[in-house]
Order: sequence, then C-alpha cells, then structure tokens
Amino acid sequence: MDHARVFSSPLHVLVPLLVLSLPASGHHSFSVQYDDTRPITIQGWLTKVEWTNPHVYFYLDVEGKENDVENWAFEMVAPIVLERRGWTRNTLQIGEEIEVDGYLARDGSRLASAETLLIVRTGERHSGTTTQLLSE
Repeated sequence: MDHARVFSSPLHVLVPLLVLSLPASGHHSFSVQYDDTRPITIQGWLTKVEWTNPHVYFYLDVEGKENDVENWAFEMVAPIVLERRGWTRNTLQIGEEIEVDGYLARDGSRLASAETLLIVRTGERHSGTTTQLLSE
C-alpha cells in the first residue's frame, strides 16, 4: 500500500476544513441568554406553542403598562424532557390563562425562560426549564 498517497488524499484536507467552517451549534447556556438576577412573573393568555427541538417555546398575550397587548415568548427545555415530566403536546391549550415564573432575556426583548407555569383554570403547576433538572 502506498502510504504517501493515502495521507495526501484531498479528503484528508477537505473534510477537517469543512467541519471547521460549519456554524457553531445554536444551543446556548442559560446564563448566555437569560439573566438570573432579573426574575419575572407574567400572566397572560396562550396564543401559540412550538413543540420542537431543541427547545419548546410558547407565547402569551400580556396586558402592557398602557393597557396595550404585548406578545411574550417563553423558552422551555426539549420536548423529550417535558414528556419525561408528564407533559404532552396538549398540556397547554390555546386561549388558556397561564402564569409564568422565569428570568428575563439579557437582550431586553420580550423573551424569558419559563421556570414554572401555573395553568390558572386548573391550578396545575408545571416545571419548564433546565434549572428544575438540578433539583429532580
């Protein structure tokens, strides 16, 4: 076998370059996105649920400071983690009144982590984020 030919193959050069040129994963740590010194409790009405990987998002219409309606986004863990906690795609229903405890995004947008959720109608409380994993 001609070892010089094997090691000089264009694939040995191109594959590592292609891998290095790929964008970094979209996954992020909690502390990069959210500020644990800025807790928030928000109550509103569910308008949308995105049950997708790598994180589940849901959206609430919330009454703003001047009686206007603001749409807030909340991030939770992956669907499989929520399923292990007893969640299903139908745990949250559009139009349902929800109270969320979480932490504000660092960028000042209407985005927050969802630590715990209270479904107002039923009184059910659910865990939504990775910080809850530490205590499980």
